Amino acid sequence: MNTFRGMNATEHYFRVPLDHAKPAGETITVFAREIVSTEHGDPSALPWLLFLQGGPGGKAPRPGSLSGWMAEAAKTFRILLLDQRGTGLSTPANRQTLPLRGDAAAQAAYLTHFRADSIVRDAEAIREALGIEKWSTFGQSYGGFCTLTYLSIAPQALERCLVTGGLASLTADAATVYRATYARMAARNEEYFSWYPQDRQTLARIANHLGRTEEHLPNGRPLTVAMVQMLGQFLGGNARVHLLHHVFEGAFVPTPGGERLSDSFLAEIQNQADRTGNPLYALMHESIYGQGSATGWAAESVLEEFPAFSPAAQIPLLTGEMVYRWYFESDPVLRPLEETARILSEHEDWAPLYDAEALARNTVPVAAAVYTDDVYVDRDLSMETANAVAGLKVWETADFHHDGISDEGAMIFAKLLEMTELLELTATPG
Repeated sequence: MNTFRGMNATEHYFRVPLDHAKPAGETITVFAREIVSTEHGDPSALPWLLFLQGGPGGKAPRPGSLSGWMAEAAKTFRILLLDQRGTGLSTPANRQTLPLRGDAAAQAAYLTHFRADSIVRDAEAIREALGIEKWSTFGQSYGGFCTLTYLSIAPQALERCLVTGGLASLTADAATVYRATYARMAARNEEYFSWYPQDRQTLARIANHLGRTEEHLPNGRPLTVAMVQMLGQFLGGNARVHLLHHVFEGAFVPTPGGERLSDSFLAEIQNQADRTGNPLYALMHESIYGQGSATGWAAESVLEEFPAFSPAAQIPLLTGEMVYRWYFESDPVLRPLEETARILSEHEDWAPLYDAEALARNTVPVAAAVYTDDVYVDRDLSMETANAVAGLKVWETADFHHDGISDEGAMIFAKLLEMTELLELTATPG
């Protein structure tokens, strides 16, 4: 155990089956970090809270101190930060390790065990290993998707569930999800450029510049208009969205050979485009919507219906959480996994992630923050899900975007926790 800045941190490693349907087969390691406030004299008396990280492919937070939602949660909980399989200190799944599985088909077959159903079964194995009868969960974004799977598979293990920006559609296929995503992103683009109309002109200058001048990122990767569009990831933030203006205002720099894109601008593009630390995001992103059918590069297919997002548009709109084939064609980190990604996009035998009947009779108190203008998890699809899950209470707000817990995490966590407590009181006779 390590003690620093008001918290005790304990590292845990667990061996779990790669395929939970074959418990005697191959195993992998899953890592989790336990966080407890030093304010508690007897941490063992505290109830447990499992944090389910966004993603897919995102490792758990690495806190340097208790702050934000974690500080609020640590007042009453013993927190477990899970590195979902394939991420962080869990058995890695990346360009270095996946080739050890064999060819691309073998790699893709291996990765079919890295979705929410496997993550939830890992959590169940961990809960049992720690001797926990029940615990609560807090799921951000993709962590909310995992929460719905948890409620489908093992609701008896759950005391309460909190969800922020993560009520997945129970039935929509990947194409339907991306149609909603493009529509939300178009509206967010318009909102942003109404605040900073000069940035729209800068974006046009950048696109024109790249049409006649070759530019490279600091790591040597050729820059394209499509990569510039990835700056749209800023638009999913509440305060972060305004940082994008600072990126655009420093886009160009004069040089002896004429105007060029600045190193600071190129470095920011590189930061947004880099998947070195989370390749599973690109590999598995569309699979999180796969239930009984192939996802087939849905974001790329649906793009044809939204020509304003085409890199060839006069002033192309900024994109968000979309994954395209060119990611794997142009990114040196992802290129070794290009064939694996293709096979996953064509995989049809995706098991259902949600049990609609189980969710309809759910008795676990669930409180979910739904952000009205969320560009990553569509509000309308989220509300359909909310209406399909018994015992789920929604707090809808337009005050935050997808990263709300990075902005006002303590307040949001406290509000959702209180909502589940009220749900418990309502369900208690007398």
